[in-house]
Amino acid sequence: MLLDRPLLRRLFHLGALSLRGMTLGVRGAAIDPQGRVCLVRHTYMSGWYLPGGGVERGEAAADAMEREFREEAEIVLAGPLRLHGFYRNATASARDHVALFLAPAFTVAGPKAPDREIAACGFFPLDALPDDTTRATRERLQEIRGDLPPSLDW
Repeated sequence: MLLDRPLLRRLFHLGALSLRGMTLGVRGAAIDPQGRVCLVRHTYMSGWYLPGGGVERGEAAADAMEREFREEAEIVLAGPLRLHGFYRNATASARDHVALFLAPAFTVAGPKAPDREIAACGFFPLDALPDDTTRATRERLQEIRGDLPPSLDW
């Protein structure tokens, strides 16, 4: 068969990627024992979000989320992440998807100092989120609590 040849198989996959390629981002919910969730405020867009970002080429989604927790919130995982859901993010792009992870066990290495990407980071009670928490963040947290059925869209 023609696709048994490595070069032809690679060309086939590259062609499929150009037609069906997608981008992948991650977000993570870290809820502490007091029932507070970690949220971040970026310097380049308004509102409070779950920590997260893009998955780099060759990087596993869970590894990307572990990196983003550390970079954006000083969160250090104390166990494996759990995948909560996989969503289409059509507001970003018709090709964009987001994997949402839960951090069942973690520690906070220290306070997150503002930097060029993160303006603020904090833990907030699930029933008292900041007023400008994004719609998608609120909806994902409602899904996690069981107050809202899972969605296919971010």
